[in-house]
Formats: sequence, structure tokens, C-alpha cells
Amino acid sequence: MVSTVRRSWTVPACLAAALLLGACSTSATTSSPGSSGAPLVIGASMSLSGDFADLAGPAKKGYDLWADTVNAKGGLLGRKVSLKIVDDASNPTQVVTNYQNLITADHVDLVFGPFSSLLTVPAATIASRFGYAFVEPSGGAPQVFALHLHNLFLAQPAPIVTSGDAYAAYILSLPADKRPHTAAYPTADDPFTTAIVTRIRQRLEAAGIRTVYSQTYAAETVDLSPITTRLVAEKPDLIISGTGGADAVAEVKGMVQAHWTPKFVYFTGGPNDPTFPSKVGAANAEGIFGTSDWLAEAKTAGNADFIKAYVAKYGGTAADIDPAAAEAFACGQLLELVAQRTGKIDNATIISALHKGSWPTVEGNLTWDADGATQGADIVVQWVGGKLLPVYPPAEAFAKPIAKPAWAG
Repeated sequence: MVSTVRRSWTVPACLAAALLLGACSTSATTSSPGSSGAPLVIGASMSLSGDFADLAGPAKKGYDLWADTVNAKGGLLGRKVSLKIVDDASNPTQVVTNYQNLITADHVDLVFGPFSSLLTVPAATIASRFGYAFVEPSGGAPQVFALHLHNLFLAQPAPIVTSGDAYAAYILSLPADKRPHTAAYPTADDPFTTAIVTRIRQRLEAAGIRTVYSQTYAAETVDLSPITTRLVAEKPDLIISGTGGADAVAEVKGMVQAHWTPKFVYFTGGPNDPTFPSKVGAANAEGIFGTSDWLAEAKTAGNADFIKAYVAKYGGTAADIDPAAAEAFACGQLLELVAQRTGKIDNATIISALHKGSWPTVEGNLTWDADGATQGADIVVQWVGGKLLPVYPPAEAFAKPIAKPAWAG
């Protein structure tokens, strides 16, 4: 979701050793900040460098913006918020070290989650061992909730697999004579992308849409020409592509160069980036589908104020805001709500409170199951007339879906 539909690379084998290190930690002590006037220190590990740096940048902006806005209101329960953000270099081993240090050496009061499902899996495990609440912005892959951690809360409307449900539902809502007959499913080897692509493929195959090509490529792949060559050769009506951003751009450029346009194009990641049209050409972005967990036009709690504050701090317009910023901002909103409703802001209270009731944020009204998965749904979006607009389901749509025009070259 914009997660933002967000990238979250596969957990490597070396992570096992890092998790064992976390398992060897001695005691699970819950931090209890109380309500004194001392700063409330919130730690987070973020990808300030490495593969995720560009993608994680908006999330850091969201955290920083929330801290500014809550401090302008006097902080939480009379305590100014101080963020301690450390770099994990997009590395799952480093993220374990970071959260161990934040909790045991720096003694932060609370923690926020990192960027991506890859880093959320080990980070949430460490937070759980020490009894810390783990409100996180972008770890929505099935592997995150398979941990069965009671302290984890995703600050998006739904786990990322529902992105597949939303788009599959759109395709299957089309009249039989308008539906695609064939489909291709290339995807990066990543828990975020593969979960969505697999879910869509299962539903579409069950409905009789024939698979003509399926390929999983290494997440770090730069040259996608073999993928686009096969897509052009097979000429599927529909492309469901498990991308994170740069690979979506590469696929579009490959198809443009080959002068072949499919009838439907859906990317798991890429189209939600406000800069996507500038990377592929505005005319080439037209008609491309994605899914979204946040939109500037949404009438969600605090959204108008969030947008106003974001533009004032970072410049640009509402259209320039990446959903990752809203996801991170929502993490802070949840802490504010806990403080308002309970009069406390310690880890045990946060965990107990968030498992009850509904919590209104810029990401919508959030509720969770026992494993921290939210219970809402994402929205199908499409580039229409130079804008990324919600197009399905009809009740949420700002425009009707359009046919994919030919690439502009």
C-alpha cells in the first residue's frame, strides 16, 4: 500500500543468524514512558542508504512531518517527541542491530517500523522480544503476519495481497467480450510482488484467462530486456507485472521500443510514484493500472491538514506526495489517538488499545486482526488524463477506467 504499494525484497538466508542474535537477548522489558515532561524518544531504523533509499525517503518525511505537527500541538501528553532515526543501509542484518541498540543501549521509549516487508520481519521480531509496540508503515507481505506477533500493527488499510483482489475483481467485472483472454505474469522475486501476482493469477486462471507467460526474476535485476522480449513475443492481452518501481519503468521502455501495446497493463509498484510519468513519458503512463492505499482526494481523518503541512514543509503540490509519507504519518496519528483515548503512551497500553475498536487516520479507519493485518481494502487506480485516479470499485471511483492507448514512443 502506496504503499504504498511498496517494495519489500525477499528475506535472505543470512537473516537467520541475525534473528538468532535477537533470540539470545535476555529479558523482555516493556518501556513505560509515563507522562513526565521529558522528551518522548521514538526510535526507527530507516533505509537512508542502499537499495531502498529512494523508496524509503518519503516514509522518513512522513515521520518527520508528524513529529513537527504533534510538537506544534504540545507533544504527546505534555512531552515533546524526539525521533531517533538510524540508517540500516537497506540490510536486514543491520536492521536487527539497529533495533537492538535503540531498545537496549539508547533506551528509546517507543519504536516505529522500517521500510519494506524485508526489514519489517526481523525488526518486528526484535521489538516483540522486548515488549515494544511495533506500529509500522509498509510491511504488508504475508510473511509479516505469518510471524503471529501481537505487538505489530500495519498502518495501511489492508495487507498487500488485497491489491490483487481489487484488480482481479475489476477484470472479472468486465463483460465477457471485453475481458482479456490471455495474460502474462513477470515478477521480481520479492514477497511484496509475488504475493500480489500469485493472487491475481489464481483468480484469473480460475475464470478461464489463459496464462501464456510467467517468469520470476532476481529482485536486483537491472536488465529486463529478456522479460520484455518475451512479452512482446507472446503478446498477452493483459500484463500483471510484479514490480517495485525501476523495473516497471524498464518494462514500459522496452515495450515502447518494440512498438507493442497490450490491452491492459498492471504494475504492483511504480505507477503510484508521482514521478512515474516523468520517467516513462506522460503519454506512456496513460492507461496504466496500479492500486493505492492513500489518495490526496481522500476524506480521511486529518488528510487535508496532512497535505497542507506536507506542502508547507517540503514544497510541491498534493499530487507530489508519495503514499509512503502518508503511511508513516499515520503511524504517528495512531500514537496520538492512543494517548487521547487512554491518557497513557507506554508500549503495553498501545498494544492493548490498538487491538480494540477503530482508529481514524489519513490511511482510513484502521482495525487489525490478532496478527496485525488490517481489515480494509485497497483501491484500483489508473493514469487518466495525466492524473492518477481511483477507477474501481465504482463507489470509490473518480473516473471510469480507460482503454490503454498505444505507446507514444
